[in-house]
Amino acid sequence: MIDENKAIEIISARLSPSRCRHSLEVARVARQMAEQYGDDSSRAYLTGLLHDYAKGIAGDELVKIAEANHLITDEVDRQVPDLLHAPVGAFLLERDVGINDADILQAVKCHTVGCVDMTTLDKIIYLADMIEPGRDYPGLERLRCLAERSMDRAMLYGLETTIKYCIDCGRILHPQTIAVRNWFLTRQHD
Repeated sequence: MIDENKAIEIISARLSPSRCRHSLEVARVARQMAEQYGDDSSRAYLTGLLHDYAKGIAGDELVKIAEANHLITDEVDRQVPDLLHAPVGAFLLERDVGINDADILQAVKCHTVGCVDMTTLDKIIYLADMIEPGRDYPGLERLRCLAERSMDRAMLYGLETTIKYCIDCGRILHPQTIAVRNWFLTRQHD
């Protein structure tokens, strides 16, 4: 397994300066959330650093890699190829960087559209990506407050915020995001 310094070196060489700053902030927020929720803070930090490993890859190349490695889960993946940066990133981290921690790979893989039965680390990376200090969108402060109180309630709100944004902008929704939102909704006990 690589250490944090090696991960920073990797993302600094691979990502744009703004994307690198974003990844550093996601890692910082992920570490704080892991400490709060009793998860491994070092692993959360490392995952936050690496979560956008494939972000700079062009859409057609993402589709090509995804098709060659059976990572396409829905036709939406081809229509909105940027969503593939998560599963392709997990694949490339394992193949090219030697990351073999299944939990880290899973958290990277599901940080864009989510997944049913998300682990604590999965939720931390998904939410840290949405609430890091460089973000600015309607509902962000509410999401930050929810993330401090309940990861599951924050996940539901975060998923609904994403769905609403896509609808308002006329963007295609990934069916997995809807399924994950419904999964969290059916588990709310308030």
